[in-house]
Amino acid sequence: MVSYTISHQAYLKIFFHAAKHPHLRVNGVLLGKLDSSSQRVLIEDVIPLLHHWTSLSAMMSIGLNLAQGHAESLGLVLVGYYQACERLDDTALAPVGEKVAEELRQQFKEVIAFVIDGDKLGSGGPALIPYLPLASTSSWRPYTAQPPPFSSGSQFSLATPDSPSQAVTLVRDAQMHQKFGDFDDHLEDVTIDWLRNKACMSE
Repeated sequence: MVSYTISHQAYLKIFFHAAKHPHLRVNGVLLGKLDSSSQRVLIEDVIPLLHHWTSLSAMMSIGLNLAQGHAESLGLVLVGYYQACERLDDTALAPVGEKVAEELRQQFKEVIAFVIDGDKLGSGGPALIPYLPLASTSSWRPYTAQPPPFSSGSQFSLATPDSPSQAVTLVRDAQMHQKFGDFDDHLEDVTIDWLRNKACMSE
């Protein structure tokens, strides 16, 4: 069974993206690699895509292509997709998310999708709901097996267990999410470094 570990940097970027646009749908892709010896997918980084044009638009296609090129330049692949919804209580993977995840699965069979749990976002606990594809189909369902995601013994873990609480502090006290930019932001201001977001990773 494949397991998944999310780096501190990756978790912070997902959190910053959702925190910057709390009332909009946001999405992005996960960069990483499979450690074949341990059968663990290491999610090392995140590239935020959109908060306006979140459908299967030309902007989505362009953003995905650029993200894939950037991942390859780092020796990584696109290993997953993430999204947040407009409503805090909406934790369904949107149809566009399923389609993007399926597209990524053609290149990386262990692809994962995460939906941000808005109700848990500021709690200091992991605010991600994993979605996995049903065998031999293009349908995706939330992970419901035991133990629960991000608990002891789960196939989902954080490289830095206190990443969620650190993310809350960085947003609340340092407003770090305001330095964060996605591809939509870059289209409006080309100086925004959406592929790396180094400005908000200094803490």
